[in-house]
Amino acid sequence: MVFKRLLGSLGVGGPTVDTVLAPGAARPGAALTGEVRLKGGTADFDIEHIALELVARVEAEHEGGEDEGVAAFDRFVVAGGFRLGEGEERTVPFSVPLPWETPVTELYGQGLGIVLGVRTELSVAGARDKGDLDRLAVAPLPAQEAILEALGQLGFGFRSADLEYGRIGGTGQRLPFYQEIELTPAPQYAHQVNEIELTFLAHPGGLEVVLEADKRGGLFSEGHDALTRFTVGHHDVRDWNTEVDGWIRELIGHRAAYGAHASYGHQGSEDHHHGGHRSGPGVGTAVAAGAAGLAVGVVGGMVAAEAVDEIGDFFEGDDEEGEEE
Repeated sequence: MVFKRLLGSLGVGGPTVDTVLAPGAARPGAALTGEVRLKGGTADFDIEHIALELVARVEAEHEGGEDEGVAAFDRFVVAGGFRLGEGEERTVPFSVPLPWETPVTELYGQGLGIVLGVRTELSVAGARDKGDLDRLAVAPLPAQEAILEALGQLGFGFRSADLEYGRIGGTGQRLPFYQEIELTPAPQYAHQVNEIELTFLAHPGGLEVVLEADKRGGLFSEGHDALTRFTVGHHDVRDWNTEVDGWIRELIGHRAAYGAHASYGHQGSEDHHHGGHRSGPGVGTAVAAGAAGLAVGVVGGMVAAEAVDEIGDFFEGDDEEGEEE
């Protein structure tokens, strides 16, 4: 999508900015390419810098419940130090690296409910305005896709996906949040677990796969969470169905009922124990449709409240000019 918005902080007659991303979904760790298109206003302007900021809708748990908000997770200055003449049109191409832990927003072209955006900041003669915001689509890495496909073939169904603010202890996590994909159990495991939660933590050398099981209680025991971690290479060739099924069996057999989070705890929010189920399609593969609307909240460590409203409008599709060209 292309969004054209007058830079409000510069007033009527200021320059306008379009950021156009290259077609298709990007991939974690790879280059995000596109171009920033500028059009001069009714006077000359000195462009101090053009910056791209990666933002995401995230959730944060706390004692009072859960909030949703927008977190910025990377920023790149792609140009600056030039004068934009009156009415001048200028195009600035860019190529910036996506973080390896950039969340996956789609699988086989179907959305997982994860909302990412690229926000453009234009600094002109001391005034700044985040005047353009574009939806960012990210496809999985080969190993991520293979694991999700194996889970689907094993009979696990997609329930929901979100971004949780906080850290998973004992991992190499770098971003201030992590992606969590919730799956309904395959029939052969339905009597043992309520759901499986999957997190990918990619890095240049490979992929950490964190699995958590919400285990059912027995006649004389309470249910609890078990958590374990596995490491794979980006281009590993394996019998993924057998491999992933082995992971699930190991996870379910894990007996560190209350000690699991001591090794791989969720830091920065409450311990991650879900008591209920989220509504969602119970499909036969780990694929979902459609992103949910954004309920904007302000969470500690996230972007300023005035920016949240702007991004919230965009993610909810309320921008009147948000039409494909």
